[in-house]
Amino acid sequence: MNRTLSAIALASAVAFPLAASAREIGEVDTVYKLVGPNHKIKIEAFEDPNIHGVTCFVSRPVSGGISGAIGLAEDPSDVSIACRQTGAIEFSSAISGNPQKPDEVFNEKRSVLFKSLHISRFFDKASNSLVYLTWSDKLFDGSPKNSISAVTLMPWGTNVPNSPKFK
Repeated sequence: MNRTLSAIALASAVAFPLAASAREIGEVDTVYKLVGPNHKIKIEAFEDPNIHGVTCFVSRPVSGGISGAIGLAEDPSDVSIACRQTGAIEFSSAISGNPQKPDEVFNEKRSVLFKSLHISRFFDKASNSLVYLTWSDKLFDGSPKNSISAVTLMPWGTNVPNSPKFK
């Protein structure tokens, strides 16, 4: 019994939200569960921590039922992202200009062990755009499911975005 309680406590500690600055927009139930919470799709928003004026909206499935209630369920890899310019763009720190080493903007555990959701940021110099990619990995078998969104650096009112500094 103590091992079961320890596993539940560990699972609860590991299952954290997308990011500390993420805010919940809403959710819809997708599957009714007789016992435990329903399966859901949650929508959250977060501001890019290094680029002011960019907000990303993420929809992701959350498993319910008994295993979901105690944090032992593995959430599916189906995640969608839409990023938009929501203010004057200002770079607070250098970003990666290397397409082989993008910046990891956020990550989230999707199961008790071995599975994570990542949001990586690339910069496309040719179009002067920030490109955000959601993807998941798993210790033994990652998922090819992904989603992409781009924000072209544009003026906001009379404010022209400063040029990014690269690492």
